[in-house]
Amino acid sequence: MINGVILQIVQSVSGTSDTATQALAGIPQAQAPASESFSLMELLIKGGPIMIPIAILSVIAIYVFVERQFSIRRASNFEANFMNNIREFIYNNRIDSAIAFCKSNKSPLSRMIEKGIKRLGRPLKEIEESIEIVGKFEVYKLEKNIVILAIIAGIAPMFGFIGTIIGVIKIFHDISLAGDVSITTVSAGLYTKMVSSAAGLLVGITAFVLYHWCNIMVEKTVQKMEYSAMEFMDLLQEPSK
Repeated sequence: MINGVILQIVQSVSGTSDTATQALAGIPQAQAPASESFSLMELLIKGGPIMIPIAILSVIAIYVFVERQFSIRRASNFEANFMNNIREFIYNNRIDSAIAFCKSNKSPLSRMIEKGIKRLGRPLKEIEESIEIVGKFEVYKLEKNIVILAIIAGIAPMFGFIGTIIGVIKIFHDISLAGDVSITTVSAGLYTKMVSSAAGLLVGITAFVLYHWCNIMVEKTVQKMEYSAMEFMDLLQEPSK
């Protein structure tokens, strides 16, 4: 009899378990959201047509910086013994050799000193002024196109702001067509708004940093040129050996 009661209890529990399993089977189960990944290029494309001028500005900024970096470094690299050689030529009255040595260096400093050597025999004030005039032209060459970086730093964020306006207009347009406000409806406009703003700011900040970096390099080169020019003028006032 006890065995019969136990058997009935087991059957009852088994039936209840089957019923619960069937009930759970009828409930829709939550599914894990499908992960969607996209590349950086796809993200930039979502920024819309305004990304084209922003991309052009970024290319121009990089080109100007690389070109100026190369030119400024080349201008600031002159022989460590340059002034010592000039001193020896002048002390030995080898003016033609000094001029030829300056021409062979192809640096802003050598062109300044060459102009000063060609003015030897004239008043020191005139020699100094001629060196300063050449130095100004050489500084202009060093600063060539650097202002483009400042212009890009100013207008790139403006293009990003235009992209923001375009994105907002697109959001309202999509809402008017769909008749409701949902994340699906406004997502395209939000992409245009946020991506273009971020890209414009990134290009503007980068150009701003590169502009000041080039200016710092120019200032260092100019300081070297001024020091060497002053050394040359002191050389002319020293008694000849």
